[in-house]
Amino acid sequence: MKPLSIVVRTICNIFAWFVAIFGAYVIIHGHLSPGGGFQGGAIVATFIALLLVAHGGKRFFEWVKMDIFTAFEGLGLITFVGIGFLGLSTTFLYNFLALKGGLFGSPVTIGPNAGILNSSGTIALANMAVGLEVVGGLSTIIIFMFLGMRYVMEGGKEGSEDDK
Repeated sequence: MKPLSIVVRTICNIFAWFVAIFGAYVIIHGHLSPGGGFQGGAIVATFIALLLVAHGGKRFFEWVKMDIFTAFEGLGLITFVGIGFLGLSTTFLYNFLALKGGLFGSPVTIGPNAGILNSSGTIALANMAVGLEVVGGLSTIIIFMFLGMRYVMEGGKEGSEDDK
């Protein structure tokens, strides 16, 4: 699949980074506002899809190796399960960092506040792990759909071998 025009690619290069930053914002602030790891991960995967469509597969695969998305997926899964097992002295996914001080356990002040990022204990860490998992998984799905579409457009037969 050929890349799109220079105008579309330039606008994509500018706009795509805002999409990625917004996705990271949604992941990080998921415990304070609507959103979270899944929604933010889907937004970041949209960033990958935008670059893939605007620049074409050949140029995209020069920049990005497929193994990075598999690594994101595995790291997110291992981190989430690890967070779940760390609180296992009580229950699975127990919020063992809440109100303990330190990096993710500071107490929330009484009254209106803009939201303290490190007030949620393990919830913020779990959101980040889910975000990594969704970025890896959804980006892999998008890339394989792109590769399948490219195969069909270049003259490959649709369907599986069982369709004969």
